[in-house]
Amino acid sequence: MTRRVGSRRIADFGETVFATYTRLATEHKAINLGQGFPDFETPSFVLDALRASAGEHQQYPPLPGLPELLEAVSEDHARRFGRTLDPVANIQITVGATEGLFAAIQALVDPGDEVVIFEPFYDAYPADVTMAGGIPKFVPLHPQSDGLWHLDEAELRACFSPKTKLVILNTPHNPSGKLFSAEELDLIVELAERHDSLILSDEVYEHIAFGQHLPLASRPGAWARTLTISSIGKTFSVTGWKVGWVSGPAPLIQAIRMAHQWIPFTVATPLQRASAAILNEAAQPGNPYYRELKQAYLRKRDLLVTALRETPFSPLVPAGGYFVIADSRELGYRDDIELCNDLPARAGVVAIPPSAFYSREHKTLARHLVRFAYCKRDEALIEAGNRLRALAG
Repeated sequence: MTRRVGSRRIADFGETVFATYTRLATEHKAINLGQGFPDFETPSFVLDALRASAGEHQQYPPLPGLPELLEAVSEDHARRFGRTLDPVANIQITVGATEGLFAAIQALVDPGDEVVIFEPFYDAYPADVTMAGGIPKFVPLHPQSDGLWHLDEAELRACFSPKTKLVILNTPHNPSGKLFSAEELDLIVELAERHDSLILSDEVYEHIAFGQHLPLASRPGAWARTLTISSIGKTFSVTGWKVGWVSGPAPLIQAIRMAHQWIPFTVATPLQRASAAILNEAAQPGNPYYRELKQAYLRKRDLLVTALRETPFSPLVPAGGYFVIADSRELGYRDDIELCNDLPARAGVVAIPPSAFYSREHKTLARHLVRFAYCKRDEALIEAGNRLRALAG
């Protein structure tokens, strides 16, 4: 065959970094602190909701989403943010946050449009923009000695132009754990208003924030141009369910719905029904679930950070999410890829090279960084710490 098999859109795509390092974990029987999914038991009330949903209606739900899930998301939003959403006009249920991102970018970005992306980024962002024909414009976040990540206002302003159609934000941020401040969010809104741009705010870690999580859509002037994405997976430890949603003003939701109908059409009915049940149960007065979730992840974060401080790694303490970025230059590797390729065999631990989350022009910023996931059993985190301590010898 002489004709090109793949489209030009995917010509530069390689295997996802998560598949690469999960394979290394299996090969070396290493502790996998690479891919960000919980390895501990799912809460019993979540599994009970899934079992209860299995015996009911199994056919296509409505295009916007199952009514009880739309209502549950709307009520959750009203309780936490003080804004009442129309369950159909202001919410679209998607196949996880991943499809929500893809559908939103397909619906909003035309070929040649520019899209501002903060880096390190969740790796779907530039891929989705590329498949829509858009042009990613990257703004690096700079790690500081105090563990915080600095957003340079001048660099952000320089990234905007008359072609800027969309800004993609992630707070709490993956992989840095940064919580964007009110001043940073207001700057983003100001620039979006000035350039008549839209904002896509990925907030899937909203319940795993150790400081104050500020929803971007709640900032002054933001609502009319902002879409917010969240999901069930991270909050309830069911990443395999792939149930998420996009919320925002009706015209933007309608645009996403037009794209969504040609991607999956709808989302699995039993999983939507179970998602509605667990959202409603977690919201019951006196239910400690969200508080206990945050406390559990804070403890796991501190467990891993404390262990890393006794190794050649210097951790940057995250303010949310479930990843720790650490400085590895004491080990003397050429770059993060060389380190992460060697770590499974040398220490029996798998981590992710953060350069996978940087644009080509900024990959050197990640040269001495490494990403560990702490959404794992305590036993795995303790043993990983013991193995990494051996590197100090």
